[in-house]
Amino acid sequence: MDKPIHPLLLSIVPIAKGVAETFGSNCEVVIHDFQNIDNSIVAIFNGHVTGRTVDTKMTDSILSKINKHQEGNDVYNYTGKSTLGRELKSTTTFLKDDEGNIVGCMCINFDITDMLSARNVMNELCKVDEKEVEVIGEINKVNDVLYDIVEGTIHKFGRPVIYLTKDEKVNIVKDLEEKGVFLIKGAIDYVANSLQVSRYTIYNYLDGIREGK
Repeated sequence: MDKPIHPLLLSIVPIAKGVAETFGSNCEVVIHDFQNIDNSIVAIFNGHVTGRTVDTKMTDSILSKINKHQEGNDVYNYTGKSTLGRELKSTTTFLKDDEGNIVGCMCINFDITDMLSARNVMNELCKVDEKEVEVIGEINKVNDVLYDIVEGTIHKFGRPVIYLTKDEKVNIVKDLEEKGVFLIKGAIDYVANSLQVSRYTIYNYLDGIREGK
């Protein structure tokens, strides 16, 4: 690095880089060294998120935000906008030396603009007519019963479905058959999905179970 940097801050540069690399190009990580408050940025990763570089001067808005938290209290998940108009979710953690003096901070700025847009689209897609709640509620009561019986039966085996053998899945279907689950409309497809097999496999299991009676 060309700028002088406090040893404590230098030690967290690899951590800052690791965070930026892990969360991708929408995640900017900045390290500020308060030895030179006017030109405090000593390391920055994914600076395109806010358009800043190590040569960017400290702005009044950033300075006021840092002054506001001079007590050293870390601030998590606050929101704001970049100078480029992008929506940000940010966290600032302050770093102190052995004497308790604040020497700088690490700021994480995550661009959530696209995520907010996607959430709005999903909200629109999931919008329902509230007048239909009563009808849906009756359907859900049946589905809840089906869910409880099927999941409870599978849970007895104590491990994920993907690790169950064919014989174990047949035993599950046998238990469900004895409980009358397959008299419920849609049970075949539901059980097939829960056991990660085709509906035709469930039919074959049932045929074998019923022939063996």
